[in-house]
Amino acid sequence: MESTQQTQPQVEVSAHNIGGIDRTAVTFSPGVTILTGRNATNRTSFLQAIMAALGSERASVKADADEGSVELSIGDETYTRTLTRKNGTIATSGDPYLDDAELIDLFSFLLESNEARRAVARGDDLRNLIMRPVDTEAIQTEIERLTAEKRRIDDELEELESLGQTLPTLEEKQARLANEIEAKRATLEAKEAELEAADADLGETRAEQSELESKLETLRETRSHLEDIRFKIGTEEDSIEALQNELAELEDEQADLSDVSTDTVSEYDQRLGTLRERKQQLNSVVSELQTIIQFNEEMLGGTNPDIRAALQSEAETGGENGSVTDQLVAETETVVCWTCGTDVEKQTIESTIDQLRTFRQETLDERSDLSAEIDDLEAEKAELETKRQKRDSIEQRRKQLETELDDRNARLDDLRDERASVTGDIEALEETVEELEQEDYSQLLDLHREANQLEFELERLETDLEDVESERSNIEDKLSEKEKLEDRRAEIRDELADLRTRIEQIEADAVEEFNEHMARMLDLLDYENLERIWIERTERTVREGRRKVTKSVFELHIVRSTESGATYEDTIDHLSESEREVTGLVFALAGYLVHEVYDHVPFILLDSLEAIDSNRIARLVNYFSDYAGYLVAALLPEDAAALDDEYERVAEI
Repeated sequence: MESTQQTQPQVEVSAHNIGGIDRTAVTFSPGVTILTGRNATNRTSFLQAIMAALGSERASVKADADEGSVELSIGDETYTRTLTRKNGTIATSGDPYLDDAELIDLFSFLLESNEARRAVARGDDLRNLIMRPVDTEAIQTEIERLTAEKRRIDDELEELESLGQTLPTLEEKQARLANEIEAKRATLEAKEAELEAADADLGETRAEQSELESKLETLRETRSHLEDIRFKIGTEEDSIEALQNELAELEDEQADLSDVSTDTVSEYDQRLGTLRERKQQLNSVVSELQTIIQFNEEMLGGTNPDIRAALQSEAETGGENGSVTDQLVAETETVVCWTCGTDVEKQTIESTIDQLRTFRQETLDERSDLSAEIDDLEAEKAELETKRQKRDSIEQRRKQLETELDDRNARLDDLRDERASVTGDIEALEETVEELEQEDYSQLLDLHREANQLEFELERLETDLEDVESERSNIEDKLSEKEKLEDRRAEIRDELADLRTRIEQIEADAVEEFNEHMARMLDLLDYENLERIWIERTERTVREGRRKVTKSVFELHIVRSTESGATYEDTIDHLSESEREVTGLVFALAGYLVHEVYDHVPFILLDSLEAIDSNRIARLVNYFSDYAGYLVAALLPEDAAALDDEYERVAEI
């Protein structure tokens, strides 16, 4: 990522009743801005004001106020946020820079309580944290939609492939019918010429000839009608047989499908409702635990601006045993409990916080198991509903087939009755013709009969040819869509490949970013005997609900060296506080880069770097400044002195 500091405008921030701030207005330029000062000088509160204007919910209202506000201007754009205390909680309103602050809370606002920054020291699941902003459910839904579309296209292409194989047969049949029609026409023309010559040779009266020809024409038409009836009977019989076969197949398929009652689906709905309600309860517990843990961490560290301001006010009025603030934040083995006011060993409070963290992780694990169980139940319910829909569809189709069979059997009976009637008419006509026929007319009668038969056969051939030409045209029209379907299938394959590898790619990118920047940072900061800190992406089989799944896991490795130059793997517990802080910051930077947070907001905020020595802070700030348009860091005066003098400094807030 290339720095865009040169193209960024100035930033103006006005805050009122935010954190420990009464009222302030600060302007700073692109690049690095150092908030320099001692503790309790509202540097963290000012960072909270920036966070609030950018969209975060993690800012607080001044202890003695019910409402705070902040306005942040970048060039011609202005963003506002109002924080109101209601029933012990903070409600927000206004027009912030971002509506959803999850990304920037995790990877841009790197204050002491930042979750990505603390994840390394606490041994949290680094993979889950880096993947939290990724909507994996939406990706899976899109995969399922595209898979269904691809399956439909595959079926269509398979059908087209089958149709394409019939084209040569149709072309051959079309050519054969055309040749037969041509030959039949030639034969008919010859027969008609022969009939005309024989007719001219006869000496009967015109009346006798006319009556005979009329009866012969009627006989020809009646015979043609009989052939049509026979053809229709054959067609109906074939259709009835096909319908009976399909009906038998449907009955077999229906027998294989177990019936799914409405009560069964309702039971799934009830179970899902119970599980979702429990998951919602767990979400609330996780959120409350996070707030409690963060509050206690800030209290234990003495960094909460509201409490600090309140304690300072009490200290100013005097009190026994010295400043209450000193009692709270002093580096002693005991602290003043902020709930009961008694002296409590610091280790006891830290142990309680650890228990809360453990409980939060257990709650997260239970929520994960519930999510997996919900997914399983939803899949089972969907399968049952699909089975029920299929059974209903089969039943509907079966009824349609039975109705159609009844209709076709009725038509078949009518056709057979009509065939019997027409056969009787033909027999009567033949008797009449025979009565009219005389010896001299026998040859003419035979010619008429042959000509009539040829005309009937020619009509049948022409009808067959029209049917073949229509079928071939329909197939060719469908085949014209084949290329479009194949192109769409190729697009879907690419989209599916992208979706299926997107999560893996984000994980791989995150590991690569962390390992690359961690290596550079260790070279810059030169920690003694610390050779390498790196993340390995592995797979592990874990249980989710009632099933076992393979999940990616990020394993953090720490490599140290001895005086002799030999290397060995160490654990996170043996890192110094400075080394842990740097590792957490680099992990947050990896998330900032892999999720391209700089495209959402051009800020990185740094605070609570006191565990790192001044020279290393200077190198770390310089390094981070390459990746954000604005980097605002809160530093003690002695730490700020180690940074380049050209960096803008803000001493009064």
